[in-house]
Amino acid sequence: MAILVVGSVAFDSVRTPSGYQDELLGGSATYFSIAASYFAPVSLVAVVGEDFPEAHLDFLRLKGIDVSGLQRVEGRTFRWRGEYNLDMNSARTLETELNVFADFRPRLRSEHRDIEFLFLGNIDPELQQVVLEQMRRPRVVACDTMNYWIERKLDSLKRTLALVDILLINDAETRQLAAEQNLVRAAQSILRWGPKILVIKRGECGALLISAKSIFAMPAMPLEQVVDPTGAGDSFAGGFMGYIASCKSLNESDLRKAVVFGSVMASFNVDEFGPARLGNLTFTEIRDRFHEFSKLMRFDDI
Repeated sequence: MAILVVGSVAFDSVRTPSGYQDELLGGSATYFSIAASYFAPVSLVAVVGEDFPEAHLDFLRLKGIDVSGLQRVEGRTFRWRGEYNLDMNSARTLETELNVFADFRPRLRSEHRDIEFLFLGNIDPELQQVVLEQMRRPRVVACDTMNYWIERKLDSLKRTLALVDILLINDAETRQLAAEQNLVRAAQSILRWGPKILVIKRGECGALLISAKSIFAMPAMPLEQVVDPTGAGDSFAGGFMGYIASCKSLNESDLRKAVVFGSVMASFNVDEFGPARLGNLTFTEIRDRFHEFSKLMRFDDI
């Protein structure tokens, strides 16, 4: 089954302990789309400026991503510049230029309105609702958000959450959103607002899958080197949603496997600056790392 993603396509300038790269292809919808494309057809809705090179579009098309919903308008493409310290757990934003993204108003093509799996990137929750109003009958709706919207548009965000099935956010955002330090209690509060499933991304500590009936804890893959964490959370979301769309199910077993596949895609994403490594995988590599994760979690009962 196909996936529709609505989010940002951008240029990222990133400094990490491994070096510096300027104006890489980035944006939440970019990383999500590439990761999800290994599992299911993806259609991308975003906006770029007239400075966005055709080579980047060719790269996305090569992954089988439908870019017919990518609006190209007059002006400059969204830009983000940030840096990571040695722990690599969070980025420090140095500069943000919204440019054409500031006036982004998602307009869905007719053929996109019937897609059954929808992922709403961390855009303004009011825009997330605009997208939902244009959809006909999505089978599964998932969304992301960020501290900016939690701080500034909490009421609107709660209205969005009442309409979604799955929320994917990080641990700090979970605590902030629920105003609760304990992650389990915070998740239980958020689930009462509407989502059936909460996926909490915890960086080097792995991920949690929480529903009203169960909790699944997933470790992160121990890696010898992390070059660039930018887009890891979006790659996780792409792998997670891609697998769900491929198996057409929301049962407990498939959801847990989806968390593993999300972790697999995030672990590859950090190997190089930008989406270069993510975009040049084979499914054999993805499957083999999935099995590595399975071995990592396996133990004998007493």
